[in-house]
Amino acid sequence: MNDTTQTPPLPDRLAADPRSPHHVAAIFEHDVGIRFNGRERSDVEEYCISEGWVKVPVGKKVDRKGNSLLIKLKGTVEAFYR
Repeated sequence: MNDTTQTPPLPDRLAADPRSPHHVAAIFEHDVGIRFNGRERSDVEEYCISEGWVKVPVGKKVDRKGNSLLIKLKGTVEAFYR
């Protein structure tokens, strides 16, 4: 099976929230995976490879605007297409 579609290069920093300046809609047309400290995570909302952090939701907690609360975890971050 040859994949003839060209995938855009993954940026150093990417956010899933469309209101963020780091959101790139063309990348979310493909399936993106994040490996954090050697373990694949599916709950990452934002990442930065050069600074070595990811933001993940804290359970079901939300702020007063209804957005989920995020916590920043530091470590080794790898982004890839699945």
